Amino acid sequence: MEVFKDLCVRPGTFYLPGEKENMAAWPVVACDQYSAQKDVWQQAYDFVGGQPSALRLIIPEAYLDESDQRVPRVQSAMDEYLQSGVLKEAVRGMVLVRRSTQSGSRLGLVLTVDLEAYDFSPDSKSEIRPTEGTIVARIPPRQKVRRGAKLELSHVLLLCDDARRTIIEPVYAKRDQFRLLYDTPLMLNGGHIQGWAVEDEETLSQIAQAIRTLKANLPENGILFAVGDGNHSLATAKAHWEEVKKTLPEAQRADHPARFAMVELMNIYDDALIFEPIHRVIFDATGDAVLDMLKDAGLTEDAQHPDLTLVTKAGDMPLCITKPLHSLPVGTVQQLLDKQPGLKLDYVHGDDAVRGLVQKENAVGILLPPMDKALLFPAVAKNGPLPRKTFSMGEANEKRYYMEARKIIQE
Repeated sequence: MEVFKDLCVRPGTFYLPGEKENMAAWPVVACDQYSAQKDVWQQAYDFVGGQPSALRLIIPEAYLDESDQRVPRVQSAMDEYLQSGVLKEAVRGMVLVRRSTQSGSRLGLVLTVDLEAYDFSPDSKSEIRPTEGTIVARIPPRQKVRRGAKLELSHVLLLCDDARRTIIEPVYAKRDQFRLLYDTPLMLNGGHIQGWAVEDEETLSQIAQAIRTLKANLPENGILFAVGDGNHSLATAKAHWEEVKKTLPEAQRADHPARFAMVELMNIYDDALIFEPIHRVIFDATGDAVLDMLKDAGLTEDAQHPDLTLVTKAGDMPLCITKPLHSLPVGTVQQLLDKQPGLKLDYVHGDDAVRGLVQKENAVGILLPPMDKALLFPAVAKNGPLPRKTFSMGEANEKRYYMEARKIIQE
C-alpha cells in the first residue's frame, strides 16, 4: 500500500490452513524453546499424529543436529501443503492477534518488516534493532532451512514503545468489524489464541499514521522497533535476503518477498507482556569471592534501594552499585562476570530456584531486579544490544506459536 511506502513495516499476504483442517493441531511453540527437552517435543508430535501441522514446517532446535535429514522433509511438506490446499491464502493485510496465557491476554499485529531497515550488528543505528547480542554462529544452521524454502513461519516478537497505545489497541477496539480467522487452544499448555483479518484500507491507513507519528517523535538515535524474541530467526532472514539480493537486478530488489520477514508487533506496555529478570548463580564459589569479582562496581550494602542481592547459605546481602558500567544493573554484573576465566555460571529464572540451588550446591546467587519496561528502548539505544540473558518475556509456553505462513519466493 502506498501509505506504507516510507515505513519499514507493511501489510503482507498470509496463508492459513483451510476450513477442513483441525486448527488445534496446527500451531506449535517457537523452535528455540525446550531445546534440551526432546520429551516435550515428542508430546507435540504425539498430539499432532498424522494431521497437518506447522510442526512439520519447522525444525526444533532440540533436533538441529539432524538438520541434514530434516530440511528436505520440511521443504517437501511446504510444497505438499501448498499444492494440496492444506494452506490457503487467507489474508491480504495484517492479522490482529489476541493471545491468552497464564499472564493474561495480550495483543499483537502480524505484519512484515523490511529487512533493509534491520541491522543486528552491535553498533546498529537502524530503525529495527535487536535487544540481545546476535551469535553469528547460530545463523548458518537456520539458513539451511530458509534457503530453498517456499514459506516462512515466524516466532519473532517485535516490540514498539507505544506508551499512549496508539497502534494496536485501537485496532482491537473495533475487532468485531473484522473477519475471524481462527479461535483455538494451543498445545503444550500454550493457552488460547484468536486472530482477525485486518484488510480494510481505513484501518491499515490508521496503523500507518500511528507508526509514522511514533517515528516522528523518536529522540536522537531512537529505536522504532526492537526485536524482543526470535532475533536469531530474524537475523537468518536478513542473511538469506543478502544472499538473494546479490542474484537480483536492481529493479527486482524493491519488492522481492525475501526482502521482507513476518513478525508479530507488540506494545511493550501491554499488561500481559511480562519482563521477568534472569538471575545468575555462580558455582564452586564463596560470597567473598563473588564480591571480589564485582568490586569494580563499587558495591555498598543498601537494604532500601538495592540494585542486586547476593544470596549465600548465610543469607541475603542487598547491594547498591555506585560505579555502574552499564545503564542496567544486569549489564554491570555481566560485564564483570565475563572477565572471570573458567567461571561456572548458570542463568536461572525465579528467586526460589536461585535459593534452592544455593542451599543444595556450593554456589552463590545474584538476584537481579525486574526490568522497567520504560528503560528497554533507551538502554538499547545507549548501550547497544543488552547483555545475554538480561530478561525473559514470559515462560516458554508463552512464546509466540507458529500460525500464519508467508511465501518468500518470487513467482
